[in-house]
Amino acid sequence: MKRTAFFISDGTGLTAEALGNSLLAQFEKIQFERVTVPYIDDTTKAAELVIRINKAAELDGGKPLIFDTIVNNDIRAVISEANGFMVDIFGTFLQPLESELSSSSSYSVGKSHAISNESNYERRIHAVNFALDNDDGARTRQYDEADLILVGASRSGKTPTCLYLALQYGVKAANYPITEEDLLDEKLPEALRPHKGKIFGLTIEPERLAVIRNERRPNSRYSSLKQCMHEIEEIELLYRRERIPFMNTTAYSVEEIATRIMVTTGLQRNR
Repeated sequence: MKRTAFFISDGTGLTAEALGNSLLAQFEKIQFERVTVPYIDDTTKAAELVIRINKAAELDGGKPLIFDTIVNNDIRAVISEANGFMVDIFGTFLQPLESELSSSSSYSVGKSHAISNESNYERRIHAVNFALDNDDGARTRQYDEADLILVGASRSGKTPTCLYLALQYGVKAANYPITEEDLLDEKLPEALRPHKGKIFGLTIEPERLAVIRNERRPNSRYSSLKQCMHEIEEIELLYRRERIPFMNTTAYSVEEIATRIMVTTGLQRNR
């Protein structure tokens, strides 16, 4: 069974997409074709979108789901003419809040993703630059500035997690790949030892790691299951010896990995 889900907004569409996907995730037996349509900010664009929604209804043999954060009533009226099932995300929550707070909403387009605090925005940008500059152990001399240092085997998810932590939470996260050479003396690499309190380890199932590495270097020793099993076993032993907190990333998205790290380490979001 297949249904099309449209995430529609007069802004970026990120809010409609995030909330819509959270709801759709509860229906595992249904295959959804997800379509994000941002910047529907006039009735002409809305009318063109209605045609697109109606075509999807014909192809699917069922009404497409429409998750929208449109604040303009004229635009919403046009979209409501489509052969779809509409979920008004803002309307569902804003009207009860207006009643509780005895105050009217501003109904401003793109408000949830606006730069409301320039210093916090700058902090996130600096954190992203820090993550890029300190990727794969590139500049260990900057570790004094780090809020967090992710360690783990090559391709275990360190880089995307650091970037997500920076962009979403404003956390200055560096990452250091633990190599075969690092494991020889069964101790933390020298560059990491002064910063042990900032270290968090990532691990991954060897079978999954072998698949990921094969995409990069197929049929190599680096990507062999035997090599992956050896590295993961030794790295996890290192974590336990050094009492470094760690998590297995195999079954988690980067968003889940980052959130679990924030909770486990007690790091605070830079708002």
